[in-house]
Amino acid sequence: MTDILSELTSWVEGFAESDWSSLALALLSFSEAIFFPVPPDPLLIGISVIRPEAALWLATIATISSVGGAVVGHWLGRRLGAPLLHKFVSSRHVESAERMFVKYGSWAVALAAFTPIPYKVFAVTVGALRHNLRSFIQASLIGRGARFFLLGSLLFVYGESIEQFIGDHFQTLTLAIAAAVMAGGAAVIIVVKLKERSSG
Repeated sequence: MTDILSELTSWVEGFAESDWSSLALALLSFSEAIFFPVPPDPLLIGISVIRPEAALWLATIATISSVGGAVVGHWLGRRLGAPLLHKFVSSRHVESAERMFVKYGSWAVALAAFTPIPYKVFAVTVGALRHNLRSFIQASLIGRGARFFLLGSLLFVYGESIEQFIGDHFQTLTLAIAAAVMAGGAAVIIVVKLKERSSG
């Protein structure tokens, strides 16, 4: 399975030098949010290294296309329900996504959209649970936008010099930032609650 994913990733990266690279990025971002196993990040990085001045525009393409694909995933989940997920995803991943969503709501969607957590699983799961589409889109835009614009901004500023670092540490980088954001959010909530208690 690892070999197949590695070959697919290499095939995807091959589009970076194509005249149709932007379209390939849009199609990959859209399909990855529904079923395709390779994320758009390698192609986004590959094109941005060649055209660093277009990195932020490419991040915009990836964000909009990915959220568009997730909306389709949400619709499929709403129409076909959990059985659709169980045909393609292990029960462990489905149950984990359900637990996270029940506990954290839209924040779980934003987290999955930003980190290496399988976003497509959340898209279909949230649809199957009949979560509000508007809230889902908002959380997806925040998560996917933060992820792709983080990449785009780094590549726009540093270009090829940061490519290897991103490739080697992307998962750690996104998880660390997500943890920092969650910790900051939790701290704000605690401070607000303490103020409410003291004023009450």
